Amino acid sequence: MNHVDNTVPVNGSPRLDEVLGELHAVVGRIAGNVERVIVGKPDVVRVALVTLLAEGHLLVEDVPGVGKTSLAKALARSIDCTVSRIQFTPDLLPSDITGVSIYNRQDNDFEFRPGPVFANIVVGDEINRASPKTQSALLECMEEHQVTVDGQTYPLGAPFMVIATQNPIEMEGTYALPEAQRDRFTARVSIGYPDPQAELAMVDEHAGHDPMSDLRPVSDSAQVLRLIQAVRRVHLSTEIRRYAVELVGATRRLPELRLGASPRSTLQLVRSARAQAALAGRDFVVPDDVHAVAVPVLAHRLVLTAEAQAARRSSADLVRNLLQRVPVPQAAPDPSGQFPHNANPNNHR
Repeated sequence: MNHVDNTVPVNGSPRLDEVLGELHAVVGRIAGNVERVIVGKPDVVRVALVTLLAEGHLLVEDVPGVGKTSLAKALARSIDCTVSRIQFTPDLLPSDITGVSIYNRQDNDFEFRPGPVFANIVVGDEINRASPKTQSALLECMEEHQVTVDGQTYPLGAPFMVIATQNPIEMEGTYALPEAQRDRFTARVSIGYPDPQAELAMVDEHAGHDPMSDLRPVSDSAQVLRLIQAVRRVHLSTEIRRYAVELVGATRRLPELRLGASPRSTLQLVRSARAQAALAGRDFVVPDDVHAVAVPVLAHRLVLTAEAQAARRSSADLVRNLLQRVPVPQAAPDPSGQFPHNANPNNHR
């Protein structure tokens, strides 16, 4: 198999190892910003950054008061780009999100007034408090990065990311997200309650001052777009691709599920694995990268049977069991042909 040498420029683009160095520095600054607001949750911040670099969308699901909206706002404020926020309510209409055509008497014609979805980062607060009809307004935006209103299509800017929060469906006044809507989200995370030490630190730091007010952008949309393009160049071997396909395909054969993961989830899994590898400073993907993102990428797409729900089975646990059962590729070399993909990544450089 012929491999691309990532140490030389491609079509005038910078060397990948140089861009990965820039990526590590930029992501470190963004993570530091976010962790000033979300204390003691580095794994949650990591998944959010992986989703950003994978050109995906993030769903943050948890009970009220644990910092879901703060996570979304802190990530948005860390990047100097256009940001909009949508507060989802039961009376919200699809046109309130996408925009509307208004008749202009002076021009004797209709003109389009863009909605809040026309931004680089869109924060959707409590997305499951709106009706499914309104939620569906985001389907085209999230998948095709465009909006169609009155037969006219309008492209969205790049990068484009939706960060939505939702409360558990058992909470009053919530609607379950349709399967098609959940499948558009690259990853789902739950922040959870902080441990006592982290909560004490939060009380000390946040009680008299809101750290959100001090956050300043540490990157911009052009730089983030350049890093996203670099992540696309991270090498993905045939063995890792086959492993991702087998892992996703295994979810469709589980008796505990009435709906397994979609082909879209396979694409999101490998994109996220590439981003995870880039965060680790590698220009090739190893099975550990797939393992690191498998649960947040796949679990929210699975639909349990009634029997599995009654037995209190967890979709995340089902994914973890599959990671132990599906054979892991052992002899896939990296692009240089020197190191196996399951080698210690610290030995690569």
